[in-house]
Amino acid sequence: MLDLQAISLSDKNWMQPLYDRSGFRSEEYNFTFNYLWREILSYKVAELNGFLVQKSDSSRPAYLYPAGSGDVTPVVEAMLRDSKDCGHGFAFYTVLAEQKALLETLFPDKFDFIPIQKYDDYIYTTESLATLAGKKLHAKRNHINRFKVENPDWSYEAITQDNMPEVVLMSEGWSRINACNSQKSLREESHAMRHALNDYFALGLDGGLIRTGGKVVAFSMGDRLTNDTYLIHLEKAFTHVNGAYAIINQQFAQHNCQDYTYINREDDSGDEGLRKAKMSYRPIMRTEKYAARWRG
Repeated sequence: MLDLQAISLSDKNWMQPLYDRSGFRSEEYNFTFNYLWREILSYKVAELNGFLVQKSDSSRPAYLYPAGSGDVTPVVEAMLRDSKDCGHGFAFYTVLAEQKALLETLFPDKFDFIPIQKYDDYIYTTESLATLAGKKLHAKRNHINRFKVENPDWSYEAITQDNMPEVVLMSEGWSRINACNSQKSLREESHAMRHALNDYFALGLDGGLIRTGGKVVAFSMGDRLTNDTYLIHLEKAFTHVNGAYAIINQQFAQHNCQDYTYINREDDSGDEGLRKAKMSYRPIMRTEKYAARWRG
């Protein structure tokens, strides 16, 4: 049985290098993402043969395709033995397209693959989100122009120790307005958001906020995913402030993501409204994700 342990903040020192070594441009291969959702999804981890083994030990235990480099075969075989020792079926909760192809080569006819499109990440070029150039993004530019007309005193600021209390206050207001205690998915999102704010500096996150009328009306935060891709973890804005979401999206891309070619804005979790919002920014690609189950 694998010696799996719950994720703690100090684990970033050994986990992130293994995520980096894999080079996968997907949210699951980022320490902050897994740390924020660790309690909700009961994540446990271990290092094996230079790979990171990660398991969601919830009501339906399943594994993340190993992060690392080298021969993955003995690692997958160890995960299979672990599932048998624990008395549950062997399954991966996330397999990317390139991982699927390798598993089909290494373990022919051993896995069934099920598309899970609601967890496909949305990936954009940084230039597109920063400039909003072209006819297809004309509406976004209009939203921003309206915001600037209605809020001539607006400003963009980096999140710091000094203004973090205002960000926390704004996030609490956002949660109340959106009745986050009324739905399981919103409660879980709020839980992850609290962890991001509480551990923001320890996690080494980047963040920015929009201020108007002296108050914070939007904020965004994220960190590095790969050498060419930045990952957005949180973006919140008050919808009663016209264009607040559009301008925090653009300003964050301009100020925080210029060292990266791409921006990953994570998945839509099957929410139709969120899907439309993410598609409206014209992603250049979406990751292709599957669940995989061992036959028999």
